[in-house]
Amino acid sequence: MLQMEVVGVRVEMPSNQPIVLLKEAGGDRYLPIWIGMVEATAIAYAQQGMSPPRPLTHDLFKNVLEGFGVQLRNVNITALRDGIFFADLVFSNGVEVSARPSDSIALALRTGAEIFASEEILEEAGVLIPDDQEDEVEKFREFLDTISPEDFGRSG
Repeated sequence: MLQMEVVGVRVEMPSNQPIVLLKEAGGDRYLPIWIGMVEATAIAYAQQGMSPPRPLTHDLFKNVLEGFGVQLRNVNITALRDGIFFADLVFSNGVEVSARPSDSIALALRTGAEIFASEEILEEAGVLIPDDQEDEVEKFREFLDTISPEDFGRSG
């Protein structure tokens, strides 16, 4: 498993479909995952350190874990079948639960858990961005600095 970093979320045009972009830590490969609007909002909130007036589902899940004294250790993006990504949540008590990567990433950002992807997934769906195209990634990061969760159609 390879450690991944969350670059951010953006809405892909013209389909109006949000994606979350992960980058291989210490590497050159990126992993785009198409996600839902609700999850895009949740990820954007977490990345911007925003707290809604009432807990979103991912905030609630984090609070429940804390209430039970369990920590999310890591998120493993484990498979890609028929264009659908699969992930596992790995908890401090040894329990593993299957989950969507989008929910897993939103929860990981709230808990500080590390995110990993298998080498096979990066080989199959990863995108190599050479150094000379790194300015495109920088433009993407600049775009992320200018958006807010409201841009995804929800404010909380």
